[in-house]
Amino acid sequence: MESKLDEKDRELLNLLQSHAKWTNKQFATALGLSNTAVYERIKRLERQGIIMEYVALLDAKKIGRPFVVWCQVRLAQHMQQNVREFEKAIAELSEIRECYHVSGDYDYILRIQVKDLEAYRSFLVEKLTNIDGIGNTHSSFVIQEVKHSTAQLL
Repeated sequence: MESKLDEKDRELLNLLQSHAKWTNKQFATALGLSNTAVYERIKRLERQGIIMEYVALLDAKKIGRPFVVWCQVRLAQHMQQNVREFEKAIAELSEIRECYHVSGDYDYILRIQVKDLEAYRSFLVEKLTNIDGIGNTHSSFVIQEVKHSTAQLL
């Protein structure tokens, strides 16, 4: 069920996504609200699950994981147990930053971040292809990141 958001909620959410370290006073000034009103809105949005969590975005190059791979995975069989086991195994691999169950020629798309091509090969051979139920994979390597945003503007 979609929550009702008024214009100030939308403005606040947009600001939070780009200025998460601002104080309530800074948000209040930008929105023309009181500190208390901003605090109450944030708490309500958290309770409603609209604000799910707060995170720090890291520079992949500076933490040694600049190599991005999009890997498509096809399962050998589409049985409920295979799907569950695959998804459980994927959730445990820190190299996999995102996983989507999709329609089309492949069953899953994975965004993987590692140090370099050699690290990806090692990950593929030693971890990913050791997961039972995988039929085949197809990898695409990112040449240049053109756009990346974590914000969901309202």
